[in-house]
Amino acid sequence: MESDQIKALRRVVWHYYRRAGRDLPWRRTRNPYRILVSEMMLQQTQVGRVLPKYPEFLRSFPTVRALAEAPLAAVLRMWSGLGYNRRAFFLKRAAEIIVREHRGRVPRSAKALEQLPGIGAYTARAVLCFAFDEPVVFLETNIRSVFIHYFFAERAKGGSAVSDREIEALVEAALDERRSPREWYFALMDYGAHLKKTIGNPNRASMQYTRQSRFAGSEREARGRTLKLLLSGARSADELASLSKLSRSRVRRALSSLAHDGLVVKDSGRYSLKE
Repeated sequence: MESDQIKALRRVVWHYYRRAGRDLPWRRTRNPYRILVSEMMLQQTQVGRVLPKYPEFLRSFPTVRALAEAPLAAVLRMWSGLGYNRRAFFLKRAAEIIVREHRGRVPRSAKALEQLPGIGAYTARAVLCFAFDEPVVFLETNIRSVFIHYFFAERAKGGSAVSDREIEALVEAALDERRSPREWYFALMDYGAHLKKTIGNPNRASMQYTRQSRFAGSEREARGRTLKLLLSGARSADELASLSKLSRSRVRRALSSLAHDGLVVKDSGRYSLKE
């Protein structure tokens, strides 16, 4: 039996979505590859930054095979500006595996998707939902915000954190077999984004909530600057330090981290992108 609270939540969410739902380019397709690209881009990145890069990326790499066969440097250049460059590396490696092991078709099972580089439980289920309209249960920050606001507001006020397990049970209960799961999750995300703008971020009461660290002075900044310089060719650590205006120690830590992730290789004292 559906609770009155679940029914009321659906009414509120659908009402908001009909009135103010967002028209986003990745919502106009059911192509699994295009949806996978959008989900990888949206990891830890605001929608506004993804909007201009998404069509550019797909013009350069319109199919999973085109991405798999592209040079890594070309993929990273197109990704520039989105940050977290390892996502571009993982996406390209995932495309290579899809071509090699899945005949160029994005898998239609969570287990197979999660075996691809850079794809976790959320991304796998988001692809299943948005490409194949499957009624899977998954969470991201806006979805959490909706359910915490609606079902755990008093507890959040008392400072007690809410677990994903508790939220997932409610997310599953709120799925409506008479409506498209794909559209329902679009509506939930839009309503959650609306809540954040109007009442603050309910997701702060989640056990999963972590405040993003500052970019300035971070390892992410050093990695990004270093990688951008390597897009134009191989360089020594000293050259990279001079051109990036970062200390040698920061550059060397960045290079070590990039090499660990499989993005950079060293040969005869010079560093270059791994192909």
